[in-house]
Amino acid sequence: MKWHFADIWETIADAIPEKPALAHGKTRRTWGQYEDRAARLAQAFVDSGLQADSKAAILAYNSPEYIEAQFAIFKFRGVPINVNYRYFESELIYLLENSDSEAIIFQAQFADRLAAIRDQLPAIKLFVEIDDGSGAHLDGATRYEEAIASSSPMPRIERSEDDIYMLYTGGTTGMPKGVMYTHGDFSAGILFGYDARGVARPTNGEEFQAAVRGLHEAGAALRSVPGCPLMHGTGMWLGAMCVHHLGGCVVTFDNSHFDPHQLWQLVQDEKLTDVVIVGDAFAKPMLKALDRAKADGNPYDLSSIVYMISSGVMFTTEVKRGLLEHGNFAIFDAMGSTEGSMGSSIMTRESPVSETAEFVMNETTKVFTEDGREVEPGSGEVGMIANGGFAPVGYYKDPTKSAVTFKEINGHRYSFPGDHATIAADGTLVLLGRGSMCINTGGEKVFPEEVEEVLKSHPDVYDCLVVGVDDERFGERVIAVTSFSSDQTPDQQALIEWMHGRLAGYKLPREVIYVPEVQRAPNGKADYKWAKQVAVEQAGQGSGP
Repeated sequence: MKWHFADIWETIADAIPEKPALAHGKTRRTWGQYEDRAARLAQAFVDSGLQADSKAAILAYNSPEYIEAQFAIFKFRGVPINVNYRYFESELIYLLENSDSEAIIFQAQFADRLAAIRDQLPAIKLFVEIDDGSGAHLDGATRYEEAIASSSPMPRIERSEDDIYMLYTGGTTGMPKGVMYTHGDFSAGILFGYDARGVARPTNGEEFQAAVRGLHEAGAALRSVPGCPLMHGTGMWLGAMCVHHLGGCVVTFDNSHFDPHQLWQLVQDEKLTDVVIVGDAFAKPMLKALDRAKADGNPYDLSSIVYMISSGVMFTTEVKRGLLEHGNFAIFDAMGSTEGSMGSSIMTRESPVSETAEFVMNETTKVFTEDGREVEPGSGEVGMIANGGFAPVGYYKDPTKSAVTFKEINGHRYSFPGDHATIAADGTLVLLGRGSMCINTGGEKVFPEEVEEVLKSHPDVYDCLVVGVDDERFGERVIAVTSFSSDQTPDQQALIEWMHGRLAGYKLPREVIYVPEVQRAPNGKADYKWAKQVAVEQAGQGSGP
């Protein structure tokens, strides 16, 4: 068995062919069916001219087909390309061209978008359409189920651990970029799920088969739901790929519009063990739904949950506490980005409080100053966080950006996603924020996430984004674009005064702009471009809902 996703999942399918692998409503796929359908779809791709290193894009909401298509692409040594389902024509053209995609698998509801740009995509050899009940259809597209039914399973082939796996970033600080890993590094790097279950990490095919059989025999097999989109790293990596590495079942649901009640009902009905989300953006409405259900005398049964897992954005301590009042599980908060993982925190009812934005560093994580020195614990120095674990090999077709982000220091390769932090005296990693969003006010640096963390701890604040706008005197001034949890919103000055003593004076917002809802991407990540526009347009116009 090679350290390659296709090899690992084929090995697991051989070990537990009758165990569940995928579930979505009435659709159920065993591991044997999952592997067989992926093999047939892989043959359809090969018959259309795709080969090793060919790129195939996936434009879909969470579904079994999304995961099957990715497996199929891995099988012929291709590269799946994740497409944001919110993209329209110009954005789709950019991504499909930049990624050199030769095929696209899409849900039928996106047929009109693709029809409008089809003549501008000469490299696309194959359009594969998933029937989603919308009734839409792209003329000439191959229907997903027909491609599977009309193809024989592709024979298993020799693959390389150096094959590229790529995930496009969300593009929150620029155009989306393809972050490249090798299958060998990435497939081995996401075995931490075994650590959490107290099972030794497998090192070969026989150990994989024994491990997944053992989990099922012990009644400890994973049943995980990615509450966030599979099109982004948290949903795909933590909600699906890690789960399949342990021979578990990935349960999906229609996530086109996130409904926390639907998610909790699914947890209860499917007896799910793992719930994967993206910080407060998902956790706050989920907590509100739990509180409402309890107040109505019909609380959800969360007894099956072992882990709630989050990554990507801030997950505040107060929200974690609220969730743990409803269920006795562990909350695993991972600090990372598409460019790699840097640290984590775990909070339970019994454990000490896990402070917001404070993490236990991975053994391979470092914090370096601008001149290349390691930040010493307790020094108060601010530095750039470096991931020294399974670091990416670079950005696709962007050597300039790759050279800035991925560097070798003292003979070791590190990834620098752009996050700044300090190290507390006890070795705790204290996240400050993304350097590209840093506000320079009067010569002082202000990291938006640090201000947001404090502001979101106010009982009346539901969500906020902090940005800098041009200021004649200070260069930039700090503005908070904020939504509230009720109609009873605090006076702007009272809110700023409340923050005194919690933050240094220069970090305090000079103005709080009220909005009905803080806009975020589907994966919960901050839309600072939108917040900056709101701040520029409304700054100085007074406060109030």
